[in-house]
Amino acid sequence: MQLSDILNGAISTVGSYWRQLLGVAAVVYGGGAAIIAGALAVLYASLSGRIHGIVHAPGASDVTWHQAGPVVLGFSGVLIGAVLLNMVCTAMASATCATVLQEAVLGRPTSFGAVWRRAWSRVLPVIATVLLSGLIAIVPLLLVAGATAAVVVAAVSAQSGVLALVVGVLGGLVLLPLGAWLWVLFSLAPAAVVFERQGPIGALRRSAGLVRGAWWRVCGISLLALVIGSTAGSFIQLPFTMLGMFHSLGLPLGTASDPSAAQLLSGLTSYLALSLVGQTLSQLVSVTFPQLVTGLLYVDQRIRREELGPVLIEAAAGSETVGAP
Repeated sequence: MQLSDILNGAISTVGSYWRQLLGVAAVVYGGGAAIIAGALAVLYASLSGRIHGIVHAPGASDVTWHQAGPVVLGFSGVLIGAVLLNMVCTAMASATCATVLQEAVLGRPTSFGAVWRRAWSRVLPVIATVLLSGLIAIVPLLLVAGATAAVVVAAVSAQSGVLALVVGVLGGLVLLPLGAWLWVLFSLAPAAVVFERQGPIGALRRSAGLVRGAWWRVCGISLLALVIGSTAGSFIQLPFTMLGMFHSLGLPLGTASDPSAAQLLSGLTSYLALSLVGQTLSQLVSVTFPQLVTGLLYVDQRIRREELGPVLIEAAAGSETVGAP
């Protein structure tokens, strides 16, 4: 497949299987947002007295850790939970894209229930694969940060920051490309987890074997897909965000009659609801499209290296599922 074939294939997959893709995205991202909103509501209800005390304190020095500690720890816990929940949602979206592609490359229909069951069964391996590949790719960055910090400490004692700057710049120039190379090398691993039911280590090895010799091609197409997906997602989300802002601006702020608590709650609720709808629709493109392109790159590399084309033809004529080589 050429670049145009891969991009058109991703677009046609969204057009043909938008119910399954949008349905899963709405359930996982919408459900995740509802869980976080509920956790924040419960947290605010249980700590409202402390929060009002902090807000109306005469000065920052009047707020003690005994008063602010539970608030800080509570919101920090919700933030960590939101990060972990978003990781699960993104992994589910990635598994969903690969699951849909297994049927799309054969031109076969599928249902929401079938996609959900197959994708959910591979969520944990996908999370482990993404975490493992991310840790491997971020090691060079950690090395740069550690070396720079060590040199900064030494430079402060010597009252010279030039050495720290040189080490940081040179280390970044050397190790940042290594991190990018590793990111592209393992970019096909999530697709291998779903298509071939590989474990995290096996998927990373599989991705490295498929990308080797085609790194620049995989990198260029992947970056182009990210740009297209992010741009299209921003355009989709912008109208909903603007509608929410206009509704909030309609409140009587800065006038003689301040808005009531009910008006403030109504404006905030409508803004969050519109933003959630826009974000959910945006995720269909900004997350789904790059994942579909990556999945098609995986299929394309197998066609080039393993003569998968005849297997696809036979599978399309029967009921076989594209899987392990």
